[in-house]
Amino acid sequence: MDATYRALCKHGYAELTMQDIAEESSKTKGTLHYHFEGKQDLLESFLEYLLDRFEDRTETVPGETPDERLRAFLDELLTPSDPDSAEEFRTAILEIKAQSPYNEAYREQLREFDRALRDRIAGLVSDGLEAGEFRADVDPDETADFLVTVFNGAEARAAAVDRSPEHTKRHVHEYIDEHLRADGSINGDTAVEDEHTGADE
Repeated sequence: MDATYRALCKHGYAELTMQDIAEESSKTKGTLHYHFEGKQDLLESFLEYLLDRFEDRTETVPGETPDERLRAFLDELLTPSDPDSAEEFRTAILEIKAQSPYNEAYREQLREFDRALRDRIAGLVSDGLEAGEFRADVDPDETADFLVTVFNGAEARAAAVDRSPEHTKRHVHEYIDEHLRADGSINGDTAVEDEHTGADE
């Protein structure tokens, strides 16, 4: 799987061959074909591997409150785990996503990742509701669906026009402040109270 990652970053999806992957590993092309029927079969396993890595990477999220953990989780999503090859890898994954309408196995693996991402964000939002940090009218599932869409858009934009997803972080934090926080404050500050005071005057 590590060899597949390196080969994808180097060659991209369209040009990738089993020989390319073999050359990045200690295995021969014949050995790879013993375990995988071909490139598509191997990449299906690779997508599953990425999901497992994602779940391991985000199993524990730092933060003392649900608000802090949600912010930390979203920051982690928008921060490349491997900055040196982030651009190449995003491009390769975008190419795989482009194949998913025609490849049910790819589509199912991407659905699994999408579900895992939505479920994790929805869980963090639900925790914030229970703690009274987020507004009572916030819908965890709709919020998670929106934030997953933002994440996917940031990744696609980074691959297409070289706009780093890290630029999206500030806007995500503003979204939490303005649309989720029960007090409408910035990072828990009581900015809204000042606005109310001014209105009363």
